[in-house]
Amino acid sequence: MTTIKGIKNLLFDQGGVIVDIERDRCLDELRLLGMEAPERLIGLYKQDGPFFALENGDITIEEFHDALRPLMPAGVTNEQMDHAFSSFIVGIPLHRLQALRELRKRYRTYILSNTNPLMFEGVIAQAFAQEGLDVNAYFDGVTVSYIAHSNKPDRKIFDYAIATMGIKPEETLFFDDGQENLDAAAALGFKTALVEPGCEFIDIINQLEKAQ
Repeated sequence: MTTIKGIKNLLFDQGGVIVDIERDRCLDELRLLGMEAPERLIGLYKQDGPFFALENGDITIEEFHDALRPLMPAGVTNEQMDHAFSSFIVGIPLHRLQALRELRKRYRTYILSNTNPLMFEGVIAQAFAQEGLDVNAYFDGVTVSYIAHSNKPDRKIFDYAIATMGIKPEETLFFDDGQENLDAAAALGFKTALVEPGCEFIDIINQLEKAQ
């Protein structure tokens, strides 16, 4: 059973934990642009094709556009493709940002996310700016897949996070909405908590703190 005792660090996935996402909205937008069967390339937890390559840091945004263009009708612009892909992101409720600021008074807080520069430096950055701050106001460190050149649940991204952010797995509670990612983290010694649909990470933390 997960316990908060001995926990110094809180490590958060983004999508489905902090950031609200809606895969179907993204798929609909891509179909409207004329892309056939985008569901073959866009997953809830992991992407494929050029979407995965961008998320893994294997291609630049310009190369991503070039790779998508043959999958689209003639005349579709880069801006239209970016808008459609970024519609995956719904936003961050303000109460979660407030919760993160409060948690940072008691713990060190970190991000570990499969994401891409188009979203993380675009719509996600805008969502974190709601209070006039940026992502660094809420977290002590950030590990993203396109910088680490690895995606969860691959061990490499966890090793990267441990090394670059200086965290110890046994002192870290990892929140994710994907059980496969939690299993990979647990194998390395992290404490884990599943954030199920409709559940808030702050409620999990409050329950664990009351139980200790």
